[in-house]
Amino acid sequence: MVKFPEAQARMFKNKFVCRNCKAVIRAPNIFVIEGKVKCRRCHSRALRPKRKK
Repeated sequence: MVKFPEAQARMFKNKFVCRNCKAVIRAPNIFVIEGKVKCRRCHSRALRPKRKK
């Protein structure tokens, strides 16, 4: 299977997963690091990058 840079950017760029409820949120890296982004579902600030399998 071929990996395209455009597809990789769509799937993984600026996407984060909530550690509590597993919701996927798209936000800039800087805002997540600073703690300015909250989960829409559970209002938690504990986010991690989406896993690249």
